[in-house]
Amino acid sequence: MAKIKKGDLVQVITGAKAERGGDKGKQGKVLRVFPDTNRVLVEGINRVTKHTKVGQSQRGTKTGGIEVVEAPIHISNVALVDPSTKKPTRVGFRTETVERNGKQREVRIRVAKSSGKDI
Repeated sequence: MAKIKKGDLVQVITGAKAERGGDKGKQGKVLRVFPDTNRVLVEGINRVTKHTKVGQSQRGTKTGGIEVVEAPIHISNVALVDPSTKKPTRVGFRTETVERNGKQREVRIRVAKSSGKDI
């Protein structure tokens, strides 16, 4: 089970501060997780300018130019935000036995280390 998933609220914990043009301390929602490269795409974080080739669509409108998009950031540079305190926290797991269709199964539940609350 992954510690950070799509839809989680995370905070950037490394890099330059916002006063110096960086993203440290900013919070955003995870849009996508790339487990093979250990990277996450966070809404509003690590925005870069991307130059796309100018072309024409079927209707004749111009496409392309300069656009600003989010780039992936390494998963070690973000921390999950505790839902109760709204501060970054580490993630732990707790196992529970749940009975479904007459069978007992162990389910792993993500837990915030600082407050002990379920995520």
